Amino acid sequence: MQHDFWHDKWKSNHIGFHQDQPHSLLIKYFSCLNLVKGATVFVPLCGKSHDIAWLLEQGYHVIGIDLSPIAIQDLIVDLGLTFEEHQVGTLIHYHHSQIDLFVGDFFALTSAQLDQVDAIYDRAALIALPEQMRKQYTQHLSKITDQAPQLLISLEYDQMLLAGPPFSVAEYELIQHYARDYDIDLLASSPENLKGKVIAYEHVWHLTKLSI
Repeated sequence: MQHDFWHDKWKSNHIGFHQDQPHSLLIKYFSCLNLVKGATVFVPLCGKSHDIAWLLEQGYHVIGIDLSPIAIQDLIVDLGLTFEEHQVGTLIHYHHSQIDLFVGDFFALTSAQLDQVDAIYDRAALIALPEQMRKQYTQHLSKITDQAPQLLISLEYDQMLLAGPPFSVAEYELIQHYARDYDIDLLASSPENLKGKVIAYEHVWHLTKLSI
C-alpha cells in the first residue's frame, strides 16, 4: 500500500474509518492498562481521532503519528491547542505540553523521538495495513516502544467478501506477530455490520510485555 493511497483518502475526505466520537471500547477497557495520570500513551496512525481528546481529558500525555498532514492539522484545530512546530529528520513534530504529534512515515519514527512510552492504543493502525506490511509494523512498534503494553482493537471477517482497509486480522496472525514479546489476552468480541456488506467481529486485546 503506497503513501498516495492514504493521501488521496484524506484529500478526497473518504475517511469512513473516522468516528465522530471516542470509541466505546476504549472507554470501557482502557483501565486494564493500569496507568497513572500523566502516563504517556502512543497512538500510531492516529488520524484525527476523537479518542485522542478523550485520552487528554483523562489526564494522559499523548503521542500520535499519521502520514497525512491534513489529518494532523484537522486534529490540531479540533483540539484547540497551540503547538510549536519543528522539523525532525523527515518528520514534522508538533509539540504541546500535553501532546506531541508527528506527520510522516511511521517507519521513520525512532525510540529517541518517542522517549518514554507507557502504553500503546492501537484502534486503527494494524487493521489499516495490508498483510505484507503488518509484520514490519508490529516489529517496528515493539522496537521503538520497548514492548510497551497495548490495548489493541482488531477486526476479523471473511476478506473474500470485502476488500480492506480495514483489513481482517485473525487471531493466529496476531499471535504470530506479537507472541514473542507479549502475553496476549482477549478481553471481548462483538459482531458488527462492516460497511453494510459483511459481519465482522471486533476484538479487544490486552498485550503485556513478557517477563524475562
